[in-house]
Amino acid sequence: MTTEGHIESLERRHRELDRRIEDEMSHPSHDDLFIAQLKRKKLEIKDELARMQLSEA
Repeated sequence: MTTEGHIESLERRHRELDRRIEDEMSHPSHDDLFIAQLKRKKLEIKDELARMQLSEA
């Protein structure tokens, strides 16, 4: 996979996690620990994206 393709994949996963977080939070009895895990994964992906975009510049 090219760097560009990997960045696109990470962006797609980031958006999917954002949707999952919103979906989970919309439930009245949402699981705070699960949401925290999703947010942590989303942040990891965001950090990796930032590193990759800096290395391309």
